[in-house]
Amino acid sequence: MTKIAVVFHSGYGHTLRMAQAVAEGAGAELVAVDAEGNLPEGGWETLNAADAIIMGSPTYMGSVSWQFKKFADASSKQWFGQAWKDKVFAGFTNSATMNGDKLSTLHYLFTLAMQHSGIWVGTGMLPSNTKAAQRNDVNYVGSFSGAMAQSPSDSSPAEMLPGDLETAKLFGQRVATITAQFRG
Repeated sequence: MTKIAVVFHSGYGHTLRMAQAVAEGAGAELVAVDAEGNLPEGGWETLNAADAIIMGSPTYMGSVSWQFKKFADASSKQWFGQAWKDKVFAGFTNSATMNGDKLSTLHYLFTLAMQHSGIWVGTGMLPSNTKAAQRNDVNYVGSFSGAMAQSPSDSSPAEMLPGDLETAKLFGQRVATITAQFRG
């Protein structure tokens, strides 16, 4: 059995909902970065023991939140000892606008994974990009690099679209499948 951890920061609850959907799909343990950029007790141990680490952050000003960045910088101890080498990695993000420079956030997460000598997993999903497509379709935002969601700035986490959450869940399932193939 593979161990998967979802490490994430959520500022307003939307990224938490995404993290929960990803974790549900992956059968993963949630590790929340708190409002001060710290992991909970046992968080580092959970990440060190994981076969796969799925990272999530809201997109703020075209990148990860400062709290997630603080966690990323603190992972330099693992980097120095190559503790996470050959782990499977993936990432997800949410922003208020349809584009919102979410790809910059995913690139940041990808770069962090590559610095840790990890193996990156994308969504493996085709986008919903036909005339018949509806906003609530799976992968409507059309990301291949990692899961993306869009939540209007004045919406509550409870108002997140089921299609975005289903995309996150399917993404988690893909990461679990790929991890099992690598570790099997």
